[in-house]
Amino acid sequence: MSNEDVEVVVIGGGQAGLAMSEHLGAQRVSHLVLERDRIAERWRTERWDSLVANGPAWHDRFPGMEFSDVAPDGFATKDQVAQYFESYARKIEAPIRCGVEVTEVRRKPGRPGFHVETTDGVIGARFVVAATGPFQRPVIPPIVPAGAVRTQLHSSGYRNPEQLAEGAVLVVGAGSSGVQIADELRRSGRRVLLSVGPHERPPRSYRSRDFCWWLGVLGLWDADAPPQGAEHVTIAVSGAHGGRTVDFRALAESGIELLGLTSAYQDGVLTFAADLGANVARGDANYLALLDAADAYVERHGLDLPEEPQARVTRPDPACLTEPVLSLDLAAEGITTIVWATGFAADYDWLRVDAFDEAGRPRQQRGVSVESGVYFLGLPWLSRRGSSFIWGVWHDAKYVADHIMTQRRYLAYAPEPAPGDLRERAGLTGASR
Repeated sequence: MSNEDVEVVVIGGGQAGLAMSEHLGAQRVSHLVLERDRIAERWRTERWDSLVANGPAWHDRFPGMEFSDVAPDGFATKDQVAQYFESYARKIEAPIRCGVEVTEVRRKPGRPGFHVETTDGVIGARFVVAATGPFQRPVIPPIVPAGAVRTQLHSSGYRNPEQLAEGAVLVVGAGSSGVQIADELRRSGRRVLLSVGPHERPPRSYRSRDFCWWLGVLGLWDADAPPQGAEHVTIAVSGAHGGRTVDFRALAESGIELLGLTSAYQDGVLTFAADLGANVARGDANYLALLDAADAYVERHGLDLPEEPQARVTRPDPACLTEPVLSLDLAAEGITTIVWATGFAADYDWLRVDAFDEAGRPRQQRGVSVESGVYFLGLPWLSRRGSSFIWGVWHDAKYVADHIMTQRRYLAYAPEPAPGDLRERAGLTGASR
């Protein structure tokens, strides 16, 4: 068991932890990065086998290093992303310790700093950065009881179609994960049903530019808060198969059966909200709004980008959209598996400080906690829309590192002694004669 002191402990060895380490190292701040498994472990073992990044390689990377094995407009596989982070850790010489889990962080009583308890001993730290990211605890809504179908699993536990029992599969959630998993299962020959909730649906590309480029030039990556009512709306976008725009009508044409939001279960019957049409319509409106903004930008700046009228053509509404199914008898429909692509929740049980609201959410501004000396990094909308992306977390880490440097200067400050104090120290006052 080791006992040591370091100025900053960074908890988490993914994109947030590595970005934090780079900026602390550049400012010569002593620090450790603690990772309970391996670098980028969630990319390795908590994603399905065929996953690729949702952004092109020119965009979804750190500013200081390109992907060596992915074309700029290509989409890195999950293994390539993990290897990229490993290479980056070597490049910046990150002081990272893998296989070390943080079990508790608490403030030192009556002294500055924190005790960081780990599976490898206790570390003393003046500052703590929680860089564990947004994907900490898989969330499965308590709707369908255990045993109602043969298998229920979260998308983080899904690997490939062969993993699942024979029979139809219901995928709940139509963000990037749910759409890609449903499409993969359909291509494997399964009957697939997809429960679609509210979502944003950007074009994968438009007028020869990826949607990541459009969000950049339109200033949308820098939005500092989601639109009112859209805090938890998912984004339906995919880099699979070379990158394609998600089109729910096309998915239905391919054989995927669309349903509304999954709402309740009773006596073997699962019911769905009558909101499928409205959810798809709102996604369409989001899609068309970005096309409009892109066209206006092209005209305003006189860019020579090819027009793409086909992008505005809408397929006919499939029957599942015009006559939505509102309930299903799971057994009668042969549904043996439910895949819940329903997101994640934060888990900071190990962080025993007064830094959270009543719902357990970090109380912070741009990663700076209300608890002095504690910082958060890698969370969605930490400072902007792009905060949870690789490049976005790099910029957030720079801000947090600068804040730590400022606090270090305050803590190091010692006032110059007053003139009388200097005379006493020199033995020149009357009392010293």
